[in-house]
Amino acid sequence: MASNEIVVVSGLPRSGTSMMMKMLEAGGLSPLTDGQREADEDNLGGYYEFEQVKKVAQDASWLAQAQGRAVKVISRLLYDLPEGHRYRVVFMQRHLDEVLASQQQMLVRRGRADGGAADAELKRLFQRHLDEVGKWLAERPNFAVLYLSYNEVLAQPAPKIEELVRFLGGGLDAAKMAAVVDQRLYRQRH
Repeated sequence: MASNEIVVVSGLPRSGTSMMMKMLEAGGLSPLTDGQREADEDNLGGYYEFEQVKKVAQDASWLAQAQGRAVKVISRLLYDLPEGHRYRVVFMQRHLDEVLASQQQMLVRRGRADGGAADAELKRLFQRHLDEVGKWLAERPNFAVLYLSYNEVLAQPAPKIEELVRFLGGGLDAAKMAAVVDQRLYRQRH
């Protein structure tokens, strides 16, 4: 990976992006985070967020700090990343039923659950969004993308980590990355 490239960890919320950020950090890639959102019951390992990402469409000046580092950007904000940078996107995928169950459980814990009545519609919308963002990424010459299944990383971490390390140009500690993978945190299985 070139020092001016930015590693972007992306995907739907609750798709394993925080786990991937923690893996990259353990492997030796510095994360760009601000620590504002602390670990909680829904994400025991921490969220690894950088608040300015949410306003990248209005102010992308912080991207200079992200060069040679990893930053988490949810999939719907990928469209707002400016073309003047080179990105290596690690796009986390997870079974949509598990994403929905995990989001629902988080809402229950926060007292905002709606009973999941609209899960079928939400699943359809998520799939459409994933299809659209995948097509969009494929058309961007400044974006290199590696799609990784959260489920497969948990089931067989070693080969997926090898693939990830190759994608990022080597130099990461695969053993330390594998030590981050914690089956106990895989709570919404479908």
